Amino acid sequence: MGMYKEIKEKWKEPDEEVKERLKKWRQEDAVEKVDKPTRLDKARELGYKSKQGVTVARARVKKGTRKKQKVAGGRRTASSGSKEPRKKSKQKVAEERTTKKFPNLRVLNSYWVGEDGKHKWFEVILLDPEHPAIENDKDLSWICKDEEKDRSLR
Repeated sequence: MGMYKEIKEKWKEPDEEVKERLKKWRQEDAVEKVDKPTRLDKARELGYKSKQGVTVARARVKKGTRKKQKVAGGRRTASSGSKEPRKKSKQKVAEERTTKKFPNLRVLNSYWVGEDGKHKWFEVILLDPEHPAIENDKDLSWICKDEEKDRSLR
């Protein structure tokens, strides 16, 4: 079995190490820059390369539905309009928050890394379009074009 396949198999059954990792993540900020990806197999699958100009950030998103504003005027039941499901996925929300935190970087892709009863965590692969290593890379240079700016916010 290859290294990446072995890593993928290990992620299928969570162990005590994962629980300890989630405890640390709960204490961190909602969007945190990380040195290297937690799931190397998934990151490489989605385009991550260990080179200058490529960054990884971990984003935390609350689980569940969002609160909706109360209806102004008129008589309503107590539960009417209090909760509303999001129209975007949690992963999309994580990408958008990461884009706002790092405005000079562009989102390449993202993947799930963990969840508990209250939060979900995603790792977002970010690229620096101004970096020469990215501009000269044949696989990643497409993100340097102006029309790819703010692509995660569309």
